[in-house]
Amino acid sequence: MTDAFNADLAARYAGYVDTYRVDGALPPMMQLKLVHTGKVVENARAIAAGEGFDANVARVCEAAALLHDTGRYEQLRRYNTFRDSDSVDHAVFSHDIVSEKGWLDGLPEGRAILDAVLYHNRRDLPEGLDPVTLAAAQTVRDADKLDIFRVLEDQVATTDWRHDCTAFWNLPTTARPNASVLAAIREGRPVDYQNIKSLADFVLIQVGWMVSGLAYATTRRLCAERGHLAFRRDFLHQLTDDPAVDEICSLVR
Repeated sequence: MTDAFNADLAARYAGYVDTYRVDGALPPMMQLKLVHTGKVVENARAIAAGEGFDANVARVCEAAALLHDTGRYEQLRRYNTFRDSDSVDHAVFSHDIVSEKGWLDGLPEGRAILDAVLYHNRRDLPEGLDPVTLAAAQTVRDADKLDIFRVLEDQVATTDWRHDCTAFWNLPTTARPNASVLAAIREGRPVDYQNIKSLADFVLIQVGWMVSGLAYATTRRLCAERGHLAFRRDFLHQLTDDPAVDEICSLVR
């Protein structure tokens, strides 16, 4: 796998995204996803460099990061939502679209890239993945989370989230945290998304990622350097007076 291949793949991806433009512009939520994808690619490069991956593994990670949300555009067009439980599993959708397009046909690392796309939103990775697939999947999952942190912060800063919570699944903004969410984070378990009942839960699940959901030391370092925990602690205090907020935030190391 070469840098030239990844450059060609990026051009194919950009061409695909262009099919969703209207008068040259993407709908705002699609534009948000396009920017997100670029940031995930940047994060994947930083993680691969920080973890000392060899050049080929780093390229596989970058390709998987580029393709991980391919299905989001069609998901929004068909269902007008990014919430998988109300539409389709976007990772499966992305995997299937990339497969149908044949962008990775004949590439020895194609299966690793496709599997990383398929698994990037799973609660747990399958056992027994080969080293390249595991590195790509873990890198995309970490890189994705790092940018989801940024997206939340941007949405809080630039939208009237108290009255239009579209980007946050239209969750109630004043409800207290769900006890099931708090218990899962305390126990180091993935949070069941069906238990996310409020914006506080939505934010807490991201704190939970910082507690036990990041695979690489480089990711945890970047998270700390970017101040993501401090932002969430402060924002949670705007959403709820539940004392569990400080307790949960104190679990991040």
